[in-house]
Amino acid sequence: MKLLDSINEPSDIKKLNINQLNQLSIEVREFILDSVSKTGGHLSSNLGTIEMTIALHYVFDSPEDKLLWDVGHQAYTHKILTGRKDKFNTLRKLDGLSGFLKRSESIHDILEAGHSSTSISAALGLSRGNEYLQKSDYVIPIIGDGALTAGMAYEALNYAGQCKSQLIIVLNDNEMSISNNVGSISKYLNRIRGNKIYTLAKRKSINYLTKSKFGTKTYRLLSKAKSGIKELIIPGMLFEHFGLSYLGPVDGHNIKELIETLQLAKKIEKPILFHVKTVKGKGYEFAEKNPDLYHGVGVFDLMTGVKPSETITYSKVFGDQLLEMAKKDQKIVAITAAMSSGTGLTDFSNMMKNRFIDVGIAEQNAVTMACGLALSGYKPYVAIYSTFLQRAYDQIIHDIALQNLNVVFCIDRSGLVGSDGETHQGIFDTSYLNLIPNMTIMVHKDRHEFIRIMNYSSQHEGPMAIKYFRDSAIDINEDDTSLFDPELIIEGRKTLVITAGRLVNEAITASRSKNMEVGILNIRTIKPMNYEKIYEIVKNYERIIILEENIYTGSFAIQLENFLLKKKISQIEICTLPDQFIEQGEIYELLARYNLDANGILSIINKGL
Repeated sequence: MKLLDSINEPSDIKKLNINQLNQLSIEVREFILDSVSKTGGHLSSNLGTIEMTIALHYVFDSPEDKLLWDVGHQAYTHKILTGRKDKFNTLRKLDGLSGFLKRSESIHDILEAGHSSTSISAALGLSRGNEYLQKSDYVIPIIGDGALTAGMAYEALNYAGQCKSQLIIVLNDNEMSISNNVGSISKYLNRIRGNKIYTLAKRKSINYLTKSKFGTKTYRLLSKAKSGIKELIIPGMLFEHFGLSYLGPVDGHNIKELIETLQLAKKIEKPILFHVKTVKGKGYEFAEKNPDLYHGVGVFDLMTGVKPSETITYSKVFGDQLLEMAKKDQKIVAITAAMSSGTGLTDFSNMMKNRFIDVGIAEQNAVTMACGLALSGYKPYVAIYSTFLQRAYDQIIHDIALQNLNVVFCIDRSGLVGSDGETHQGIFDTSYLNLIPNMTIMVHKDRHEFIRIMNYSSQHEGPMAIKYFRDSAIDINEDDTSLFDPELIIEGRKTLVITAGRLVNEAITASRSKNMEVGILNIRTIKPMNYEKIYEIVKNYERIIILEENIYTGSFAIQLENFLLKKKISQIEICTLPDQFIEQGEIYELLARYNLDANGILSIINKGL
């Protein structure tokens, strides 16, 4: 019988000795590899946190002691140790186990998050709550070094030293976010990773002194002392300046050392930053050599590893086209926030090094940096996932749109993204961008139209957003009418379907499935929408169906509906995503669930016949 079979809750781990804990880590690693190869998921980040997670659950008492996982995509071991290993065959599937933390799944999941750098702030709130409630439980946020490129993490660190309750910040340092880390903090951590002399001396001193009351008082007195020598020899002095006691770096794959240091941390009566050095992809050669490729994977063969996709995605189309444009226009600059590979900018970053900027996980900084570049006469293209761009909403309004600057927002993962679930579904971008004056919003139906929009964007004056999808690129036609005019793809007779983006192809498929004489109207420019041109087409039909892959509130569907109602056109039916957070599942499954796939659209059409 495997040790893992006997682990159903964290208290079971405390019965094991060090050798058994090491064996448990081997079994968990095998379990994660086997499971994720069959379901897909976040692999390299989870392989790197196995021993650390085991040590945390061994030393602390969850859920009384609160483990807060920043982002949560590295918490598979946490899920396995808290009673969910039998459900891992449903990981990231429709109605299955979430790939992130989910409070509805377990009392051990304290914080739900799909975006980085929030854990310390949430921990501060929980810590202050413990003070109010006079509780002595520990609060332990686990944050990656990549997340320390975000300003929010430093806003929290700036306050953390004031905490009076038990706060232990675990810094999971694997030298990466999704892509390689950038910036001064990454370089600072590089300088201190190999320095164990201070930590070893501090650990032995505290263990020795705290054995007696006199020794404890002596330690507290010494811990307040400051000197120039300390500034020179302490590797984590940056964190000490925040009022934190620094411990580390510690080998994140040495369970014995992790446990000893965490037990030491519990004796220090002040907020602590515990620096743990881990290897992303640990224990799986393919993932260790190429951790970014194995960050998020689909189903793959363990023996041969992940095979690069042979299909051309819209992210790839975007990156290739921007590179071609930049070769002709020296003013084009690409900016991303730790997502060079995810947004299709890898080739651009290699071939246009001087005009590629990766700011790390710092979307606000990316947008306002684009402001400065635009003021300098350059044409910045800011490539960020739809739900990550939400984090820079004030900067879009205040720093870009208000000044009507020439910045192009390239919104990857617009619309449904699938198995990443609620935190990543890009179903709000039309709504939140539609509100902003001076903003132009465009979306494509296929590869040809996407390239046309990209080419147009280089000449556009003012802020512009281009929405594109997590999908394989397709070709529908090579229409060359004005992008600001609606495109009547199929003329049809009594019924007209108005839609945009990915749903155009679904509507065409529905229309052609039974040779139905249904018109299909493609809206390429969502804002400003050419209402009069749309009306000239709409008035020839008896029934109007508007489809949109966005929530209803703030959608172009609701705005078009209001316009048509004023024009006395009342036979209007709308199908959008509901005003709720959309669950995980394959994109095709979610489109089907909400009647936005070809079959669903066909059923909507048939209901009115």
